[in-house]
Amino acid sequence: MDEARRLIHRWGRFARGAAGLALAATGSAAEPIAVGGRALGTNWSLRWVPGPDTPAAPTVQREAAALLEAFEAELSAWRPGSALNQLNAAPPGEWLPVSPRLAAIAAEALAIAELTGGAFDPTVEPLLGPWGHGPAARTGTPPSPAELEPLRAAVDWRRVEVQTDPPAVRRARVDTQVDLSSPAKGRATDELSALARRLGATNHLAAVGGDLRAAGTGPRGKGWPVGIPAPGSGEPALVRRLYLRDEALSTSGNDRNRAPIGPAGAGHLLDPRTGRPAESSLAAVSVRAATGQRASALATGLFVLGPEAGPVLARTAGLHALFLPHASGGARPEQAIGTGWELEQGSPPR
Repeated sequence: MDEARRLIHRWGRFARGAAGLALAATGSAAEPIAVGGRALGTNWSLRWVPGPDTPAAPTVQREAAALLEAFEAELSAWRPGSALNQLNAAPPGEWLPVSPRLAAIAAEALAIAELTGGAFDPTVEPLLGPWGHGPAARTGTPPSPAELEPLRAAVDWRRVEVQTDPPAVRRARVDTQVDLSSPAKGRATDELSALARRLGATNHLAAVGGDLRAAGTGPRGKGWPVGIPAPGSGEPALVRRLYLRDEALSTSGNDRNRAPIGPAGAGHLLDPRTGRPAESSLAAVSVRAATGQRASALATGLFVLGPEAGPVLARTAGLHALFLPHASGGARPEQAIGTGWELEQGSPPR
């Protein structure tokens, strides 16, 4: 138990604060090597099991930091000259050439928007500032219904088109503004994972905020053990454990990163269909998928759909998702859909 807490607390510096995730104890004598830092407004880390071709930690640190800096320069809404901001400033109705990376992220975002019926929508950007998020964040009073109505009307993923050959994006209207922060963080874990492979760290776990991407068999051959804590717990009490192997995991929730809007604050996950923060009995949703880019967008969309429609879509679409209610969420228990969501010993479902 002491070893489990030690690993949980150490991993928490990188993942738990933003994701509600923890590296579960492995009991392995082969301690993974780890590097990390900050990028994309959150913490990142990359850890790998030493092997015959293990790269030097300073090399991995330098290469990973350079990759994420280039990534942020292209996709950050906070950087005036980023490709994302150039897209949002481009004349509507015209195809804007973009990188293959940006086109792929935008295409995935539109696919998840269609799958979730707009619960995830990459054109949610006009709503962010009034609810206290993003570069144009404000504080104080929540936006009035009169202010929200035109902003909500500007949000519609069907007004964005993507082509991949050559890569380009087109917006239909000037008020159509694109926000790719969710799938972009997932894509960042995918690219960190690809970098680790190129450098020789083939058995690794990459993390950017609430997004993880694993490769290889982990420290003990079963995959990388990840624990999911109970929402709202002061101590990191785990409720589920899973082993990631050549797949991604993303967790989304509204408990953290609340903006100073109104008496209770405003969660950073908004419902594009209503124009308001997505509030329900859910505390968090975790999704496993083949890529971080897909898992991150799906976790956001399923969280916004809520405790009833979210699980229905997950089952219908064959997704692997875990829906965790607030501790005071009433009679509805947590819902684990798909395989791999093991109960943590001594932690019955709530």
